[in-house]
Amino acid sequence: MNKLVMNFLVTEGYVEAAKKFRMESGTHRIDLATITDRMAVKKAAQCGNVEDAIEKINDLNPEILDTNPQLFFQLQQQRLIELIRNGKVEEALEFAQEELAPRAEENQSFLEELERTISLLAFEDTSNCPVGELLDISQRLKTASEVNAAVLTSQSHEKDPKLPSLLKMLIWAQNQLDKKAAYPCINDLSNARLEDPTF
Repeated sequence: MNKLVMNFLVTEGYVEAAKKFRMESGTHRIDLATITDRMAVKKAAQCGNVEDAIEKINDLNPEILDTNPQLFFQLQQQRLIELIRNGKVEEALEFAQEELAPRAEENQSFLEELERTISLLAFEDTSNCPVGELLDISQRLKTASEVNAAVLTSQSHEKDPKLPSLLKMLIWAQNQLDKKAAYPCINDLSNARLEDPTF
């Protein structure tokens, strides 16, 4: 159980909680510095500081972006979105033409994403734009999540914590069993107490 909790804390980047949990639980040594570095990359992406995020990724492991063209394009797309968000239209067009267009010529999905992003420039009021969601904070979070997953993978960690998946499986299994039998089950996941079946 301790390993599951530590896996969750490390994967999600809760450094302070992982430190305290490691001391209290006696869980094996974890390199917490890698968590701090990874969270710095994720935070830069979440804040829209894409150039800083790319620099930090390359400091951690330059092969991450070299071997993952999808992630590199996604970061560059986010950089373009930030230029558009800040009203730097000419700089955005130049950046798209020099950095993204050559990559889009080689990959149809990149071209479609570039066209979606550039279409933001056609609207004065992006709240009525059909692709206005690109300017939402959720787009930054999506990019940051992809970056976090790539860094975790490069550090030989799982990109998703195990605990949420196990809880989903528990709920699914209990739902399946509810149809077939009475059994001791966990109704409140926050305390994880088994409750006697009701007959």
